[in-house]
Amino acid sequence: MKNAVILFSGGLDSTTCLAYAKSKGFKCHAISFNYGQRHSAELNAAKKIAAHFDADHHIVEIPIAQLGGSALTDTALDVPDYKGDNTIPVTYVPARNTIFLSFALGWAEVLKADDIFIGVSSVDFSGYPDCRPEYIEAFQKLAKLATKTGVEEGKITINTPLMNLSKAETVKLGLSLGVDYGMTVSCYQADSDGKACGVCDSCALRKKGFDEANLADPTPYI
Repeated sequence: MKNAVILFSGGLDSTTCLAYAKSKGFKCHAISFNYGQRHSAELNAAKKIAAHFDADHHIVEIPIAQLGGSALTDTALDVPDYKGDNTIPVTYVPARNTIFLSFALGWAEVLKADDIFIGVSSVDFSGYPDCRPEYIEAFQKLAKLATKTGVEEGKITINTPLMNLSKAETVKLGLSLGVDYGMTVSCYQADSDGKACGVCDSCALRKKGFDEANLADPTPYI
């Protein structure tokens, strides 16, 4: 069984990615990050979901919050309601996916895993620059240039199975793979019980996905 590293937050997209990788026969190693985000509800969900899918789970501590600059890490900044325009919102965490993928890349080398999965999408998303296909293509080049595995074998692949899927399509895919979305937490400012605010970007896009898929939204809202 081949190893794969899954970028795993415990939210809707990353859980779908985990289920997808498992369905392809990979031994899944889920990597989550405690980076000083506003709440731990997502990480608590990640632990339960990883166990549900029999995935190895590793949580990395990274003090990104010390840098500030994002409403997800700086409590002096308010999390805005969803606007749906093309501007990059204040919830963008500077260089977050680059930092996360770098850790995933290191773990992949240690595990001798040729595949990394990340649940980014360029369809229903908040406009973050590190979710675009061009970014993934650039990091793919970095992975092959900057690692022993990449130089000697050229095998490391950054997989983005959700890149061209709408949120509704992602939900349908996950349900076909046995995902219980009631276990996931996506909200930027969920409470200690994991209840979602219902108005942030992540909540709005999640609601949109279930609405367009004509499915009941299992998310507990405040």
